[in-house]
Amino acid sequence: MKLLLDFLPILLFFGAFKYAEGHKDWAAAFATEHFGFMVSGGQVAASEAPVLLATVVVVFATLAQVLWLKARRQKVDMMLWISLVLVTVLGGLTVWLHSETFIKWKPTGLYWAMGLSFLVSQFAFGRNLLKLMLGEQMQLPEAVWSRLSLAWVAFFAGMGVLNLWVAFNFSTDTWVNFKLFGGIGLMLLFTLAQGLYISRHLPEDEPATKDKP
Repeated sequence: MKLLLDFLPILLFFGAFKYAEGHKDWAAAFATEHFGFMVSGGQVAASEAPVLLATVVVVFATLAQVLWLKARRQKVDMMLWISLVLVTVLGGLTVWLHSETFIKWKPTGLYWAMGLSFLVSQFAFGRNLLKLMLGEQMQLPEAVWSRLSLAWVAFFAGMGVLNLWVAFNFSTDTWVNFKLFGGIGLMLLFTLAQGLYISRHLPEDEPATKDKP
């Protein structure tokens, strides 16, 4: 359930963009009629409508996530708060200025914020976030926890750069596809690689003591 909730805004962004991309004239008319007050000049062109509508959808979806968790008296993770701020500010600029540039920076901002949180927590406060999340489930040497944490820092830094490279060297449609399939796919592969690395350092079970004859 939590995994679906985490990926829901990305899925909704993808779905809204793809539908609007296939119905650009309708999307432009719909966006102008319902969200024209949010757009500079009050008019949305057909070429702008898909990403603008998808941006509005992801802003409301992320806000709904936070409100849902608060209504159920559940903790809102810091990364979700950061995601809400980024998508609201950068999404708002995208809609108002008719520019997809801002929303394309949002994944990079989130990746880098996550990497920075791991880095600052470990070196400034001596707290390994990965160990705090998983330490009760597995026992690993401190050096291994440190390497795993730094690997996530490098991964998030690289993903932020990769997002910008795709966003500004390929079409918006390609970027949207990468945002869903590329981002999630690379995350799963990296998680699998970390799992394989962890398996090499887990303590071995002690052999059962044989009963004496």
